[in-house]
Amino acid sequence: MSQSKIANYGSWKSPISSELIVSATVGVSSPKFDEEDIYWLESRPSEGGRSLIVKLGQDGQKIDITPKPFNVRSRVHEYGGGAFLIDRGIIYFSNFVDQRVYVHKQGETPQPLTAESKFRYADFCLDSNHNRLICVAEDHSEPDTEAENKLVSIDLSTGEVKTLVDGANFYTSPCLSPDNSKLAWLSWNHPYMPWDSTFLYVADVNKDDSLSNITLIAGSETESVCQPYFSSNGTLYFSSDRTNWWNLYFQDNQKEIKPVYSLEAEFGYPHWVFGETIYGFINEKTIITTYTQNGTWKLASIDTTNQTLTNYDIPFTNIAYLKVKGEDLLFTGGSPTQPTAIVKMNIATGDYQILQQSSNLNIDTGYLSQPEQIAFPTSKGKTAYAWYYPPQNQDFVAPDGELPPLFVKSHGGPTAMTTASYNLRIQYWTSRGFAFVDVNYGGSTGYGREYRQRLYGNWGIVDVEDCINVAQYLVKEGKVDQEKLAISGGSAGGYTTLASLTFHDIFKAGASYYGISDLKALATDTHKFEARYLDQLIGKYPEDKSIYDARSPINHIEKLSCPVIFLQGLEDKVVPPNQAQMMFNALKDKGVQTYYVTFPDEQHGFRKAENIKKAIDSEFYFYSLVFGYQVADHLEPFT
Repeated sequence: MSQSKIANYGSWKSPISSELIVSATVGVSSPKFDEEDIYWLESRPSEGGRSLIVKLGQDGQKIDITPKPFNVRSRVHEYGGGAFLIDRGIIYFSNFVDQRVYVHKQGETPQPLTAESKFRYADFCLDSNHNRLICVAEDHSEPDTEAENKLVSIDLSTGEVKTLVDGANFYTSPCLSPDNSKLAWLSWNHPYMPWDSTFLYVADVNKDDSLSNITLIAGSETESVCQPYFSSNGTLYFSSDRTNWWNLYFQDNQKEIKPVYSLEAEFGYPHWVFGETIYGFINEKTIITTYTQNGTWKLASIDTTNQTLTNYDIPFTNIAYLKVKGEDLLFTGGSPTQPTAIVKMNIATGDYQILQQSSNLNIDTGYLSQPEQIAFPTSKGKTAYAWYYPPQNQDFVAPDGELPPLFVKSHGGPTAMTTASYNLRIQYWTSRGFAFVDVNYGGSTGYGREYRQRLYGNWGIVDVEDCINVAQYLVKEGKVDQEKLAISGGSAGGYTTLASLTFHDIFKAGASYYGISDLKALATDTHKFEARYLDQLIGKYPEDKSIYDARSPINHIEKLSCPVIFLQGLEDKVVPPNQAQMMFNALKDKGVQTYYVTFPDEQHGFRKAENIKKAIDSEFYFYSLVFGYQVADHLEPFT
């Protein structure tokens, strides 16, 4: 190996280019068993973000099942998920462009099942007794009123849509018992989000397709329930955070709710998208589950008779979409050194195989930064958490005494979490000489209900303080340059970014990806799913208008005096682009260095390869102008 070159942080030449990231990366999710076959969903930036179903053939070959131009993607709640179901080789899916449900018999052209309408569909289950799909529907027929959510059935012969349950603001997770005699589901109402309050119901399925004896099983305004699931003998299981942590429970023969296994860990997830699963059954005695503890996901089995938990020794630290069929498992798995992949595993032998990786790049580990979980002191004597990635590039070292710039990432949500996974967008920065810290600020998922609720009434305060305190902690530890601190985030993370830059003077630059600058606008001009989100995070609107005004960066532009770059999709319905435009105009009028990079064909989040590439490179080039490092890449200057 040749001797490392001496070069300033930020100016290191890296093999991890933005073009490499988008050209060699796909999104993989939602693996499913169908008899002896295996399927999963791929999202391909190289195809404009199109999502399609892929099948693993009996000969081990991967076959693209969904023909162009079909795009398997639901828009229910805008975030979608749960967009397809497969039964004996027949696929039922939501198509992105028209949101109709299609039937796809392989080898034939997909045919529409539902009529043209303003309905959207997601989260399918099959009622074979009645030849119908049961799913969540979202009705946008009345343009000037709030969309109506309900559970519906779709007749597989006629496509007729019938309402089964309505009246609540939201529904999710319809689940049939093995004999199709009972249906379970979750619902919740404004002003709560599904990680605040959900209700689990069960009903009898009648011969005429209707439901009766609707019974509340669990849930309240202070309890979040997720993933109801029937075992093979008809016992109903679910996850609940009634003891601060999302743990598994079941309803016994006497209709009592009992814990399966108690642990200070999360056997659950915030319901941003449909279709996520975290457990399944080998048999009535053994549950296979994934859970997160101290920021890391694990795979385990639970003996329901003895109430014992056994972890499996596998190299994956980020596990999702778990499916169980006999002794075989499917899930998405990844780690800091291994890209997210579709994994098949046999429980009996412990053997696993990678079926498809999100990236097939073979990058030398000498260019990959290894994350360290840090617990750091924050406001009011509390502790918060983050993943810290030091600069790493085997070809370069910095001059003696130089400290690296720090990139602070505030994740979206804000009720979400960041995990230590193989993320080439992080490695893009660290391999160029940036330190990177991914913050699980108070309000993040993964550390219990109490930790999530730190943000209640305190959005724009707790998250901001945690991002500031982690930066100051790393400065105090002598790891980063106090004069080169940047913060970046998307959506809710973009708000944290803008609030940090406006109300504090710690950071020297920032980047807002489709971020919120006007909280009032978000409260009055966003989609139904998040229309009352801010009731918990800030207060009721307009009753608490003064708080909204006080915490909105757009109202305090006089306090903002450091450079900011805005990156915004112009078709965004979650965070309207006029917010970024207003903030940019105000900064420009003040004479502050600022840039506004727009993407006319993107919504909330960037899916197209050319747009992802442009966004990554634009932010890196922006920091080079602010911090004065020499860019080793050939990047287009701002016009």
